[in-house]
Amino acid sequence: MSGNGAVWGRVRSRLRAFPERLAACGAEAAAYGRCVQASTAPGGRLRKDLCAQEFEALRSCFAAAAKKTLEGGR
Repeated sequence: MSGNGAVWGRVRSRLRAFPERLAACGAEAAAYGRCVQASTAPGGRLRKDLCAQEFEALRSCFAAAAKKTLEGGR
């Protein structure tokens, strides 16, 4: 069972690094938030795919952050 501890150590290390990696997506998150906010302002209408470009940029950034975390930060 001692080998099991090493696995959990690596998992914990990756989980601790994940919020820092997501923080790198601040610009994308802000752009998406501005788009949604502008769409829901008085007189605005939020529609499906209205902010699709901004959402895709944010999703791609999150996916890249997750991949880096799984690879151990490479």
